[in-house]
Amino acid sequence: MKTVVINASPRRKWNTAQIMKEAAKGAESVGAEVEYIDLYKLDLHGCMSCLICKKADNERCKCYWKDELSPLIERILDADTLLIGSPIYFNEPTSHYRALMERLIFCILSYDGFGSYFEGKVNVGLFFTMNAPEDYYETMMEDYLQSSSQVFGMLNGEVKIYPVFNTLQVNDYSKYAMGAFDEEDKKLSREKRFPVDLDAAFKIGAELSK
Repeated sequence: MKTVVINASPRRKWNTAQIMKEAAKGAESVGAEVEYIDLYKLDLHGCMSCLICKKADNERCKCYWKDELSPLIERILDADTLLIGSPIYFNEPTSHYRALMERLIFCILSYDGFGSYFEGKVNVGLFFTMNAPEDYYETMMEDYLQSSSQVFGMLNGEVKIYPVFNTLQVNDYSKYAMGAFDEEDKKLSREKRFPVDLDAAFKIGAELSK
């Protein structure tokens, strides 16, 4: 079994990265071969609409744009499980998450009937980390993220979403102009809630990688 784990946050050691590293450990615990990628280290673009993947005589399920994302897409389509984590900025996942999603899904999308050319099966786990509290997520983001994430169903596997709420942005809020946030509340959430999220990430990584 192969599992690709992607940190789609520009921060390589903070909340999202820690969640994804636990998900990777979960995958490893059931014997999966794991590849971990910090997406912001790659030279990449979103879909360039070159349409080479739609040319009649070209191989399907392949992105032909020449950057560091295209070979990653090939490895994802050769895997059994894909685990992606992204922080939420302005109610959306990051631009690099979006770029990956565009390129990955468009190259398997059939313009002959809007189904999927992909004949394999890749389970997908999506982890969204956010400053927002749970009630804001449920009111303002949940329906959209649930809906937009369903495109990963074109990989023919299970799609599981896990939100991580009220994350700690920095260790010392006094050094930043962040007066809108309650540092004590953030640190309490970090102490009480974040370990639960890490445990959940481990279990999801294991579950989807079996």
